[in-house]
Amino acid sequence: MARIDINCDMGESFGNWTMGRDDEVMPYITSANVAGGYHGGDPHVMRETVRLAAEHDVGVGVHPGLPDKMGFGRRKMDATPEEVRDYVTYQLGALRAFCDQYGVTFQHVKPHGAMYSMLSESPEHARAVMEGILDVDEDLIYLATDMNIYEVAQEYDDLDAVFEGYVDLEYNPDRSLIVEQEKQARDPDLVADRLVSIATDGTVEAANGEVIEVPADSICIHGDTPNVVEILETVHSRMDEHGIELAPLHEIV
Repeated sequence: MARIDINCDMGESFGNWTMGRDDEVMPYITSANVAGGYHGGDPHVMRETVRLAAEHDVGVGVHPGLPDKMGFGRRKMDATPEEVRDYVTYQLGALRAFCDQYGVTFQHVKPHGAMYSMLSESPEHARAVMEGILDVDEDLIYLATDMNIYEVAQEYDDLDAVFEGYVDLEYNPDRSLIVEQEKQARDPDLVADRLVSIATDGTVEAANGEVIEVPADSICIHGDTPNVVEILETVHSRMDEHGIELAPLHEIV
């Protein structure tokens, strides 16, 4: 039987600004990537997001970003490998304290935005972050957003890594993602078709019609897509039809 984890970036609201629909999405996922307060999130949002995850038995990991709330962590920053490692360790520690408060196992790390791009383009930055993670907890899982990062993670025998796929964004033939400037509603049936294809065959159709390999064990679905709840309902229904089991990250590695 095919098994897949569904993850979602969460806890990115802060102050009076709201991002995503965390309370509506949480019941449909198995892993929550929670912002650590740099690109989004604040202590109150972090606490509430962890509490919500505990209520729905969802695994929690940190979604660390660069210290750039105004740019939502999507702007490039000149930072050394050591500095980026420290950014991740700092945010990991903050979120882990809230997980301890609610008795939730802190399970994974998934870098956000420009930090993810930096790690993808620079193996030195990626290694520094991964070694920093291992220095904190060798049981943590690295959720790898692209193959460059995933291959670096394979250098470390003690680091479990899971490759992540996307179904509410389109791929280029080289497996890079086509990221839209403004979130648009997606066809739930098309999104569900893509998830089934990745879960059962490890492939998906790129924007040009070419079938490409996406050997993912975790699927990211964006919580700020306008019709995300309808998408998740359709995805769950299609998974049931195809006998695909929903499983958290710690059961997949």
